Parts: sequence; C-alpha cells; structure tokens
Amino acid sequence: MRSSEEFREAVRRGVRMGRPTLVVHATDAGPDPDVRVGFVVSKAVGNAVTRNRVKRRLRHLTAAALPSTPPGTRVVVRALPRAATSPGEVSVDLDRAWEKAMHRLNERQRRVSRRAGP
Repeated sequence: MRSSEEFREAVRRGVRMGRPTLVVHATDAGPDPDVRVGFVVSKAVGNAVTRNRVKRRLRHLTAAALPSTPPGTRVVVRALPRAATSPGEVSVDLDRAWEKAMHRLNERQRRVSRRAGP
C-alpha cells in the first residue's frame, strides 16, 4: 500500500490485533483480488537505521503469510518500540497477530453476510 487513504481505511474500518511488538490491522477491500500490505514504523521505534531494519524484517516475515491471506485483503502492520529491542519476538508476534486478524476478519464477513440474508 502506498496511499494514506488505503492506510487510513485499513486502520479505521478493519479489525485490529495487538501484540507486544506490533499491531496488525486488516480489512477487506472488496473486488480487488490483490493482497496489499503496508508498514508503519514511527520514530519512536528508533533512528533511521533501526526503523529500516525493522521494516526489512517485517517485509520478509510478511511474505510467508501472504499465500494464506484471502484475496482483496488490506493489511497494515504497525511496529511498536519493542520490535527494535526484541527482534526474536517479532516473528512469533506477527504470526499470531496475522492469524488472529484474518480469523476476526473472516468472522466479521460471516456476520455481515448472515445479516444480508438470501
């Protein structure tokens, strides 16, 4: 994701799953078949070198989760300051948060489709 509008929509409308090192926001974008992922790593995480290291690590870890992600999903991964100081936790936290966020998104879609009815 590149536009601030996509980020904003995923964060505001999507489901949220927090862990000690990061927060995952996910939403369904509708008919677009592509899965898009964006990263937010603020200055609170560290200096530029540290932030870029965290972003590279997140990109690498996220690539493994993409095949199991439903088409049309938009995901924002927001790193917390602990992501820089506890890199070993980031992998586990991302896996658990991603899985839980996809589960919550799926449950939300089921409820909406049940309300719509036949």
